[in-house]
Amino acid sequence: MLYRALIMLFWFVGTSVATVWIVFRDPTFKFRLVILGALLPDVIDGVSGARVAHSVVSVVVAMTIVMLVTFGRKPARKSWLAVVIGLFLHLVFDFAFANTAMFWWPLGGVGFVDDALPVVARGWLNAPLEIVGVALAVWTSRQVAFAKSAQ
Repeated sequence: MLYRALIMLFWFVGTSVATVWIVFRDPTFKFRLVILGALLPDVIDGVSGARVAHSVVSVVVAMTIVMLVTFGRKPARKSWLAVVIGLFLHLVFDFAFANTAMFWWPLGGVGFVDDALPVVARGWLNAPLEIVGVALAVWTSRQVAFAKSAQ
């Protein structure tokens, strides 16, 4: 099942970096760390078999840990928050909220959800999403390059 989840890359990369670019317009933003965060939930849940990383509670816990551990260390906080932003954007663009048991775990019960990962459940619908993701990644890289050259 993990191999099928890892096939879906560009949708999460493209949507995440485009969203961060549109919101922050910062060419120095740690886009690689956003990408890492955007890909982590499928890797974690694909390897573990659990659906923990597709829970909004897990993202809130991750953010809380980052905020507490990086208190007074602004550069480290900025880097780690980029990963957390990627985690959250994965949930948004994976439509994880459509499966309430998985999205709200463990608030709805501590048992793990046996449902397929959203990326696997979508099947062939992933193909057009990947194309959109590539287009967004290309667009964003051009925007960032232009902004860097204008500085």
